[in-house]
Amino acid sequence: MSPGGGRAAAGGVRPRWELADILRQHGAAYRAARRLPFSHLAVMRAVEACRTARLGGHLERCDSCGHQRPAYNSCRNRHCPKCQSLAKARWLAARQRELLPVGYFHVVFTLPHLLNRLVPGNKREVYELLFAAAAGTLLEFGESRLAGRLGFTALLHTWDQKLQRHVHLHCVVAGGALSPDGSGWRHARRKYLFPVRALSKVFRGKFMEGLRAAFGDGRLRFANGAAAFQALIDGLYATPWVVYAKPPFGGPEKVLDYLGRYTHRVAISNHRIRDVSDGQVTFAYRDRAAGNVPRAMRLPAGEFIRRFLLHVLPKAFVRIRHYGFLAGPNKGRDLARCRELLGLEAMAPEQPVLSAAELLLELTGTDLTLCPCCRTGRMRQVEIIPAKRGPAVLDSS
Repeated sequence: MSPGGGRAAAGGVRPRWELADILRQHGAAYRAARRLPFSHLAVMRAVEACRTARLGGHLERCDSCGHQRPAYNSCRNRHCPKCQSLAKARWLAARQRELLPVGYFHVVFTLPHLLNRLVPGNKREVYELLFAAAAGTLLEFGESRLAGRLGFTALLHTWDQKLQRHVHLHCVVAGGALSPDGSGWRHARRKYLFPVRALSKVFRGKFMEGLRAAFGDGRLRFANGAAAFQALIDGLYATPWVVYAKPPFGGPEKVLDYLGRYTHRVAISNHRIRDVSDGQVTFAYRDRAAGNVPRAMRLPAGEFIRRFLLHVLPKAFVRIRHYGFLAGPNKGRDLARCRELLGLEAMAPEQPVLSAAELLLELTGTDLTLCPCCRTGRMRQVEIIPAKRGPAVLDSS
């Protein structure tokens, strides 16, 4: 079975409604009414087919009482709400080994909504510029304020609670820097990383420089000409650029808890979907302007699908990235040096990759191999279920 396939999430109640239900009921009409890019079509069809007989799977039988159940394969698409739990668990296990005994800061870089008109035809370019400008800003401040190299993880989100476009980058920054020659660790202040107004100014400068270069090189799809582009630039300079820095987390465990909530999140989770009826979708959201008050929004199914598809990422685009002493080929050496300077033991060797069932057992205590009928026997694979062509088949498991 593919990771996460076939059953409701361990330790939780299966939602009554899921994104897949909406796409199965209304996706065909949505596709028929408009021309969609291949990336959108691929996501819709993957989610519709996820954990149905359309993708195939296998038949399991209890070795004690003979109870049988199908276990259908998951689509493993990164935009599917049902397919992120195990990927997130494996990712977090790797990050746990990398945490240092220092404060961690949460810094958020947000693009002005004036840029939203540019995003649809230039997703990859705009998102790459956001990563480059935000990372360049933090690394520059690490060098100038702490005389060393920061280590941080950046996570791209493109949505707000109402599924509208809201492009921002969450950065989790270790509270200190490794000196250029690796001889020392430079501690950041306990409750303060860098001034946000200064960060905002440098971030805006780096992004705008990259945006101008992209337009000049013809890398931006912008059909309105140089005068309109200059008007956009003028508007962006007149608009506040928001960089938000939260107080440091209360220890490494809080960092993991935060990362667990933000890393493999998709635009909407199934648990937020409240009702699908009469061609309408009702979902829960939090009203930030009213103090994070929980509310419900009801949209026509087509508008709900349109908003969801706003957040489909370009093919192979990496939305979680590591920088500084956590980046690339030098990560093992630099992280080991940081641990040594902070008085920690050498990192334990990486553990072998666990299967889906093994990982869920370790994390939640739920044993997927235990027979749900007699509670004593073990479910064993006895037959392969081949994939089916045609419309998605509802999962009744």
